[in-house]
Amino acid sequence: MWIGHAAVVLPGVRIGTGAVIGAAAVVTRDVEPYQVVVGVPARPVRRRFPEDVIHRILKSEWWNWDRQELEERWRDLFSVEGFLARYAP
Repeated sequence: MWIGHAAVVLPGVRIGTGAVIGAAAVVTRDVEPYQVVVGVPARPVRRRFPEDVIHRILKSEWWNWDRQELEERWRDLFSVEGFLARYAP
């Protein structure tokens, strides 16, 4: 997830994996995985990837890899399609 400068996330709001919160946004509702939200109040503007790609990325759970796995596989993260072919077929 990436949270822009001066953004506010209200208590109890859940931010999904890979979401992007725009600068100075005020997030009053949950944000779906890999969704981009902006504004006051924050509204979705798009998804970072198509729905099927999001599902495959989430299924891979790459963020649970230990440090050694990340170091060995970091180059695989340069290409979404290459990554998915290898770790989330």
